[in-house]
Amino acid sequence: MKTSLLLTIIGTISFLNSYCQPPEQYFKHSAQAWEFYQANEFQKSAEEFEKAFKVIDGKAYPTDRYNAACSHALANNPERAFFHLFRLAESKTKYNDYNHISVDTDLNSLHEDKRWDRLLTIVKANKEEYEKDFDKELVAQLDTIYQLDQKYRMQIREIEEKHGRDSDEMKAHWALIQKTDSINLIKVKKILDERGWLGTNVIGKQGNSTLFLVIQHAELETQLHYLPMMREAVKVGNANAASLALLEDRVALRQGKKQIYGSQIGRDQKSGEFYVSPLIEPEKVNERRAEVGLGTIEDYVKNWNIKWDVEKHKKEWKKNKENYGSKRIYKW
Repeated sequence: MKTSLLLTIIGTISFLNSYCQPPEQYFKHSAQAWEFYQANEFQKSAEEFEKAFKVIDGKAYPTDRYNAACSHALANNPERAFFHLFRLAESKTKYNDYNHISVDTDLNSLHEDKRWDRLLTIVKANKEEYEKDFDKELVAQLDTIYQLDQKYRMQIREIEEKHGRDSDEMKAHWALIQKTDSINLIKVKKILDERGWLGTNVIGKQGNSTLFLVIQHAELETQLHYLPMMREAVKVGNANAASLALLEDRVALRQGKKQIYGSQIGRDQKSGEFYVSPLIEPEKVNERRAEVGLGTIEDYVKNWNIKWDVEKHKKEWKKNKENYGSKRIYKW
């Protein structure tokens, strides 16, 4: 469905800054739509998105409209799916994430429709217009890296549901992801070492996010090396503070410390349940998240069907401290 969950989380920040705040009912319906999507109840998900949009006279956050199109496509409602996709592409939003939409498996049912090629033509034109003043050679390179980074991760859910979380197929897929990550890292390190952490004015939002994604998926030694560079990039406006927060959390956990912003979600290898990884002063997490432009942890953890409870989090990690090795960080 979604764009990379990381990009969805980060991208929503800019949408919130550019739109008037919708009524609470909008968010209730959109949250319910997400829950239905996770439960594979795509028709109900699509209906909840439509209810959300009706609250504000058919308007919607671009991310929600895209996700509504995905739910409609999965529910075999091509008319509504194309309605939302064309509205994104042809309105002032001028949706331009060609690399994502062209590989999003949630939209596979639309590919044989004659409208699909016309839609992609518009999205590609939007992308070219948006990037006209960019370093085109570098943008193209980062586009390829981004596509490879996301392509196989977007297949995880499907493979896990079909073969199982601990199946040979899933293990082989993770091996493919790791191999791809290592190749992408070589290219991104060269860019960072030669040109620094470039801003959106040179490589666009997606290119800028790609630098972060590749480092976020790298090993600890590499993350520690480039963390100071990203911190400086945030100070001068060349990197996103919310992205940095996610990297800070990942590094802290890998060093055996507690995370700061609650961005890292773990999964128990035995039960399969998701949980918020160890967090410093959990009662103050929303204050810290707000400082970097992240939404509340309550809303964030709903993506994994987690109900946030500060006291429960404290008790669980005090009790299970010695068993943390049996758990693993779920990579986002």
